[in-house]
Amino acid sequence: MPETGSLVDRHIGFVHALREAGLPVSIAEGLDAANALRVIDLADRESLREAYAATLVKRPVHRPGFDVLFDLWFPASTTGLRARRSGRERIDFATADVKELREHLADLLTGSTDQEMRAFAEAMVERFGRQEAAPGRQNWFSYSVLRALSPETLMAGILRAVLQGRERGGLAEKTVRQGVTANIRRFEEAVATDVRRRIAEDAGIERIARSAVRPPLDQIDFLRITRADLAQLRREVHPLARRLAARLAMRQRKGKRGRLDFRRTMRASLQSGGVPLTTHLRPPRPHKPELVVLCDTSDSVSSFAHFTLLLTYALREQFTKVRAFGFVDTVDEITRFFQPGSDVVEAMTRLANEADMVRFGRTNYGNALERFAERYGDALGPKTSLLILGDARSNYQPPALDVLRSLVSRCRHAYWLNPEPRQQWDTGDSVAGEYGTVVPMYECRNVAQLTAFIETLA
Repeated sequence: MPETGSLVDRHIGFVHALREAGLPVSIAEGLDAANALRVIDLADRESLREAYAATLVKRPVHRPGFDVLFDLWFPASTTGLRARRSGRERIDFATADVKELREHLADLLTGSTDQEMRAFAEAMVERFGRQEAAPGRQNWFSYSVLRALSPETLMAGILRAVLQGRERGGLAEKTVRQGVTANIRRFEEAVATDVRRRIAEDAGIERIARSAVRPPLDQIDFLRITRADLAQLRREVHPLARRLAARLAMRQRKGKRGRLDFRRTMRASLQSGGVPLTTHLRPPRPHKPELVVLCDTSDSVSSFAHFTLLLTYALREQFTKVRAFGFVDTVDEITRFFQPGSDVVEAMTRLANEADMVRFGRTNYGNALERFAERYGDALGPKTSLLILGDARSNYQPPALDVLRSLVSRCRHAYWLNPEPRQQWDTGDSVAGEYGTVVPMYECRNVAQLTAFIETLA
């Protein structure tokens, strides 16, 4: 535990850093965590970690960011305090040559405790991770440590030593490979953790904490999302689709009255001498709404388009009828690429190669709306909800507002989700404000905002 600052200061700073990183931590939960510290052994760092995790972390997706910040605010050691060495350490990490260090690392990769791995990682950062930046200043890097030791290249030697002539390619080799690979990741994370700790000691914990943790998956901007993030988001899409369908169905039922129940009305009239003072209605029949999705698929919003197409794929299971249309400067129906049971990745590939959405390559909302009205205007009706997805940037082309008004007038509901920050609307070639006068436009930069939009529909 660092000597600077009281435990209360550490606690307050840690909770504040979690909130800044996007983890939802309420005041009550912060107090719960403080109370938990009264019943654990504060000298046991892992008990401290789990006490905080149990009271502050709500979702598994938030745990990696929590662990990074915990290691910054409650590091296992600080510079100047020598880590205890275990009995297996027989070399001086400060003077041994690289060959000896690699042999020792190979030994750790076949089996080691967290303390042994952490102690070796700290010693390697001390030796290889430092670079002088200016007089009295130094930088720390994980890359130089991993480049010096190259843990990935130790696999072949470890397999020869462990298998000792046994047949290659079988279960034994697979088991060893998995174990060594997992331990390489442990070593890399231990190095990264110690580098962050040293930078925090030099530059301040608050400063490094702001850049050390990626936002939770549901708060990453669609326009900055990676392929790996999209793969994880596939698991988030189906619950969102179910909630969106339920909210739209509720809006369609709201205020809708069923047909007259003649039998119940006449039976009730017997209490008033046959005069039907009270009328009884049949409950309206529940039904799934119809949905039309109009999606900007241009390169400027490619990541957002990818996610919305995933959402469209999931929505097909929740609505009576879903028709999806993609556009850049012209429009094409893309429903055929998202048949139930089809592979979503394959559908995306086919869509990119086969759909007719691009003529001149520059986004043109006005032309796309006109072509949609001409070719697919019959897709909209009194039971239809229209969902437009795009940034409303039309390369200074006419926006075709009258066409959009005509399309919206045919629908029961219409909504526009814009992946750009609201402060960027109506800048440059954006006509978000003009379109917003026709269709309610919502900022939708991440899954959290999409969830909030779905909640507002109730």
